[in-house]
Amino acid sequence: MTLAFDCRAVQGLLRSAQIGEEIPLAREQRRLAAIIAADVVGYSRLMGRDESGTLARLREHRKLRFEPTLARHGGRLVKLTGDGALAEFASAVDALDAAIEFQQTMAEANRDQPEDTAIVFRIGLHLGDLIVDGDDLYGDGVNVAARLEAEALPGGIIVSRAVREAVEGRLKANFHALGELALKNIERPIRAFRVEWDEADWRPQVTRPPKPPEPAEPSIPALALPDKPSIAVLPFQNMSGDPEQEYFADGMVEDIITGLSRMRWLFVIARNSSFTYKGRAVDLKQVGRELGVRYVLEGSVRKAVNRVRITGQLIDTATGAHLWADHFDGGLEDVFDLQDRVTMDVVGAIAPTLERAEIERAKRKPTESLDAYDYFLRGMASVHQWTSDANDVALRMFRKAIELDPDFASAYGMAAWCYVWRMINRWTIDRAQETTEATRLARRAVDLGADDAVALCMGGYALVFAAHDLDGGAALIDRALSMNPNLAWAWHSSGWTRDFLGEPEVAIKNLEHGMRLSPLDPFVFRAYAGLACAHLLAGRYDESSLWAERALQRRPNLAVAVRESAVSNALAGRLLEAQRAMAQLRQLDPELRISNIADWLPLRQPQDIARYEEGLRKAGLPE
Repeated sequence: MTLAFDCRAVQGLLRSAQIGEEIPLAREQRRLAAIIAADVVGYSRLMGRDESGTLARLREHRKLRFEPTLARHGGRLVKLTGDGALAEFASAVDALDAAIEFQQTMAEANRDQPEDTAIVFRIGLHLGDLIVDGDDLYGDGVNVAARLEAEALPGGIIVSRAVREAVEGRLKANFHALGELALKNIERPIRAFRVEWDEADWRPQVTRPPKPPEPAEPSIPALALPDKPSIAVLPFQNMSGDPEQEYFADGMVEDIITGLSRMRWLFVIARNSSFTYKGRAVDLKQVGRELGVRYVLEGSVRKAVNRVRITGQLIDTATGAHLWADHFDGGLEDVFDLQDRVTMDVVGAIAPTLERAEIERAKRKPTESLDAYDYFLRGMASVHQWTSDANDVALRMFRKAIELDPDFASAYGMAAWCYVWRMINRWTIDRAQETTEATRLARRAVDLGADDAVALCMGGYALVFAAHDLDGGAALIDRALSMNPNLAWAWHSSGWTRDFLGEPEVAIKNLEHGMRLSPLDPFVFRAYAGLACAHLLAGRYDESSLWAERALQRRPNLAVAVRESAVSNALAGRLLEAQRAMAQLRQLDPELRISNIADWLPLRQPQDIARYEEGLRKAGLPE
């Protein structure tokens, strides 16, 4: 190591020492600050897959998202650390505000990004004493923030107790205690908290420019809400200043109304009523009262050069809460293609959001006031827990809905699905009896729901999986998709059905389309497992095992994903991994044998059955 000296400075100090003067020592600079440590999850893996692309995306996120967020909240970028960054704030409130906003912004940016290439950050936040060296910071405070970051979940934030005490009650966030963590190279344990927040509180909002007050109009009496979810789509505001874009915005709203109207469980206000609000500054709660709807979708269109941005947000008119917001960008080379894509994305995103909102509303209703639809929603809430006990509760709820409304097609379809889910997870007690009941419910669903896409989809897939009626079930699912092409669940069911029919490439296309329609779907592990099956049938064992692993990350005991992992690893020659998966599979179902494969895997093609039998045999499943 080479040291460089300022000779004159050294000579001056020596002279001072020779004449007995005290040599002044530089005083250490310190200050109290909040420090953010951020780091990319799986950076080495991303660089290994696509070095230049990863670097380009990382630079873009820093420039467009991280640095502007710091600036808005008074933060200072201290330094970049390869795949991470260190930032300083004078206020813990501003620091956490910025951290949540940045993570929310990244979640929005990653929504359309393939999962294996998305850049996701972890963040640690600490409030402490820091050593200042020019523009750089050092000390225990920096080290604690960095170590907390390493403990955070992907896309998450962990804070120290000092931060929690400084910000509690001052931001829309909750803190989940993690206890005292023993952090690497930190002598004392650090009490830490995971930050949790509601996305709706941190989504970018669509704002309307101020307008002159309208003349007072006679008040319109409030309409009673329908007995099912209700929505009005207001005309989107043209923000581009180009009157020629009015047709584009209006046409898109009309298409969204048409798409939502295909959902029988949803009450949609007709276009002519919605468009009476065009060009007016409105109070959305008043719109809800006047139209008799619980939800309103509003948005805007902004054109710049040859690009257009469409924004939208979904509001609960009773509370004013924002349930969903997003934006879409595209070129104007073919505005009609862009209009179709936006319509598809909006309808696909709104449907599950509305369902979740209605489920939460049903949970708050007193039990004695429940009607058939509320029992149905309670059943849906239990289905989404994916456990054996919750599945039994869901089945009881759907049966109660059928008792109250014997013509409730979707309730029959979901009851049939409960039996399918029991079979998929090997929870059945009397398989023959449950197969008969699942088939009965499925046929009743499709008889009653000839124009109900949910009933056709659920009933159709129950016929595929339980009754092994591949052709009849596939036709019903196709019919559901022709009625409602935005139903992600139907695309997932179609993908699995094409797997069973021996059409893996079509299966992959349908499953990926379903994932695109509902990228935040809590049931996405079903699509992942379907992709694992499709790639396995196509002979791509490495890709199959990767998709199986992704499914298991979401649902560690998902039997079908464990099965795909065992077979794909065995056929790829990774016998240790295959045997490990097989041991787990046999724990989930000790009765599994190669001889009864047809009971739980309705494959049509003999070569597909032979492929599975070979893989299962190599993995160690008994005959």
